[in-house]
Amino acid sequence: MERNPLLKNMRILDFTRVLSGPFATMMLGDLGAEVIKIEPPNGDESRFWPPILENGTSAYFLALNRNKRSIVLNLKEKGAKKIILELAAQSDVIVENFTPGVAAKLGIDYETLKKTNAGIIYCAISGFGQDGPYRDKKAYDPIIQGMTGLMSITGEQNGPPVKIGIPVTDLTAASHAVTAILAAYISRLETGQGQYIDVSLYDGVISWLTIMAMDYFVTGKPPQRWGMDHIHRVPARAFMASDNRWVQVAATSEFMYAKFCRLLGLEELVDDPRFATNTDRVKHRAEIMPFFEEKMKEKTSQTWLNLFEEAGIPCGPIHDIGEVFAAPHIKARDMVFEMPHPVENDIPQLGFPYKFSDAAPSARLRPPMLGEH
Repeated sequence: MERNPLLKNMRILDFTRVLSGPFATMMLGDLGAEVIKIEPPNGDESRFWPPILENGTSAYFLALNRNKRSIVLNLKEKGAKKIILELAAQSDVIVENFTPGVAAKLGIDYETLKKTNAGIIYCAISGFGQDGPYRDKKAYDPIIQGMTGLMSITGEQNGPPVKIGIPVTDLTAASHAVTAILAAYISRLETGQGQYIDVSLYDGVISWLTIMAMDYFVTGKPPQRWGMDHIHRVPARAFMASDNRWVQVAATSEFMYAKFCRLLGLEELVDDPRFATNTDRVKHRAEIMPFFEEKMKEKTSQTWLNLFEEAGIPCGPIHDIGEVFAAPHIKARDMVFEMPHPVENDIPQLGFPYKFSDAAPSARLRPPMLGEH
């Protein structure tokens, strides 16, 4: 039986560009929504960002814009606003990630468009939000990572702050935007009323600080960088094996800790009162860790992984991106597929991170050419 997309009756006007907004609207498109991407005459600037494929198409753009139709409008022209008003009257959701205040100058802000459609759900994504002292500050993922404390808790203990390797602040905001849009959509089904949603990269990351924030609230001390160590669990980190490969291990319960020690030939540590509980091991981290580090160098990474797996101890290798996509689990979970493209060869796409029993996300439309629709 063919499974229907979940959001097949939702239409979205997408004024977003680059990353946070396009990723949010792509997620909604994957779930079945009709997404109309409104681009300026020169297109979303990410159409020209590397890596560039053989025939000039941006792989960056391809990663974030499937399941969308593209139309080109110069929003500074009077005729464009008329078209936007007509489309807004027939749409459910508008998403934009302009600098705060720009949408109002263009005449496509929530107050204007809700006169055309009282049920419109309008989501504005920005760096720091629509109000507050940082409102007009220019936003960029590393800037947000720094200002939200992420970089202060990432990196080696005695090293400099380190940026997380993906644009996590944009992706966080996109996820929050999708959650908020779906909540507003459900509410509108009950009330008939739309609403304005203000999502920011800054707030999104602050909300994800969770245990690190609570650590600060309780102790009054800012959490520090711990590298591959877990701030509150020992042993829970990566160790170097004899083949110079890293092995991640998390043996933090007393039961698993005892198993871990015996596998390493460190039975004497099991009953050592300094390391009796996880709290004790965290307190005496500097004393216990050298024992583990030396023993882990005695066998290859795969040997350790086999031993830990057999013992039921959480473990795993540290893969580079190439190794990730060579893993059989990727194929089993359908996390990569290909789509045809009119200019390039078939283009790879990442799969859907959710699997439904009676519905299915789908890649109905390849990323569009500029103004294709």
